[in-house]
Amino acid sequence: MKQEVFLPEDYRPAEDEPFMNDRQLEYFRRKLLDWKTELMAGSRDTIEGLQDNTRNIPDVADRASEETDRALELRTRDRQRKLVSKIDSALRRIDEGEYGYCEKTGDPISLKRLDARPIATMTLEAQERHERREKVHRDD
Repeated sequence: MKQEVFLPEDYRPAEDEPFMNDRQLEYFRRKLLDWKTELMAGSRDTIEGLQDNTRNIPDVADRASEETDRALELRTRDRQRKLVSKIDSALRRIDEGEYGYCEKTGDPISLKRLDARPIATMTLEAQERHERREKVHRDD
């Protein structure tokens, strides 16, 4: 069983420490778990809200507005469901020792990028190349 890593409350990964050391991995693990908990709580709130709001609204315009709001909420929750899947994947990469490294080049992903987008799987440069290629092929 892995020993728990002490992490000060104000800890932020720094460039001057070894890349993806135990403290950095624990920092990102906690960040990902907190994010997932937040998304799951929002999802539960949506389900409860949808169950509570199954009322009959006689006015057509009010009903259309309510249905539009509900559809938007469901679309948002679907995006968040996909995000939870990416968070789970990032947590798996932490456990497997692959977290923080680009899946295309194997280079370290910058700490700033990971802090802003902890589910990132590519360096910024590799992501930009990927998006340019995707755009070119989409335009065909």
